[in-house]
Amino acid sequence: MDKKIVYPTQGVCSRAIAVELSDGVVKSVEFVGGCHGNTQGIAMLVKGMPAKEVIARLEGISCNGKGTSCPDQLARALRLMTQND
Repeated sequence: MDKKIVYPTQGVCSRAIAVELSDGVVKSVEFVGGCHGNTQGIAMLVKGMPAKEVIARLEGISCNGKGTSCPDQLARALRLMTQND
């Protein structure tokens, strides 16, 4: 089953993250704003990975002591998308 979300980020440079899952696997990720090279790299690295593995790897990463980061925000979006799975 495919799921899509546009997750409004908080506390980071990117403004939102568009995420698409297919049967619990990351199909696509697109960050709106943020450090383009880094967010583009993250999106390519997680493509094809199980959402739960992405969450385990990225959750809790902090950027400059902010308590969150673009990778952490992606993990939060994925957690929201998979909370009933």
